[in-house]
Amino acid sequence: MELHLIRHPRPAIEPGVCYGQHDIGLAESATEVAARLRPLLPDRFALHASPLIRARLLAEELGTPQLDARLKEIHFGEWEGRTFSAIGTAIDDWAADPLGFRAPGGESAREMTTRVLHWLSDLQLSAPEEPVVIVAHGGPLRAIAGHLLGLPPERWLGLDFGCGQVTRLDVENWGVVLRWFNR
Repeated sequence: MELHLIRHPRPAIEPGVCYGQHDIGLAESATEVAARLRPLLPDRFALHASPLIRARLLAEELGTPQLDARLKEIHFGEWEGRTFSAIGTAIDDWAADPLGFRAPGGESAREMTTRVLHWLSDLQLSAPEEPVVIVAHGGPLRAIAGHLLGLPPERWLGLDFGCGQVTRLDVENWGVVLRWFNR
C-alpha cells in the first residue's frame, strides 16, 4: 500500500496556544497548499481525512475525502484554546509522562494512538488497491508512521510532520519503506 501522510496547513492561531481538537481555520490557503502538493501525489488515490476544518478544507481541495473522527488530533480537554503560559506548571506533568498524561477532560496520547491505530487496522483490512492519502494532524500522523516503521512510542515525538507537507510510506508484506518525509 502506498501511503501519503499530509499534515493540515498552518492553523490560524497564535503561537503558544494549545489547540488539539479545537476547530480552527487556516492561516494559509488550502487551495494554494493543495496546488503545491498535487505534483507529489499519485494521479488516483483514496482520500481520508480528519473532520476538523483545518484538515478537511485541504482534503476537499484534493478530492472527496472520507472523513473519520478517529483521525482527529489528541483532545486536550480544558487546555484547548488556552496559552501554555496560562496552563502553567501542569505542563511539567505532561512532559514527565507524554504518553500517559491526560489533561483535565481530555485524552492521553496512548488513548489517541489506540483510536488512530484502530482506524489504520480497518484501512489495512480493506486492502485498498490504489494509493491512500490521509490529511490529518501531527499526533495521528506520528502514531501511524511510528507504528508502521516499528519505532517505540516514546520515539514518535521525533517525527515532526510539517504543516502543509506530505510524507510517503510504502507498506509491503515484508515491511515498510519511508520514501520521503516532509516534502
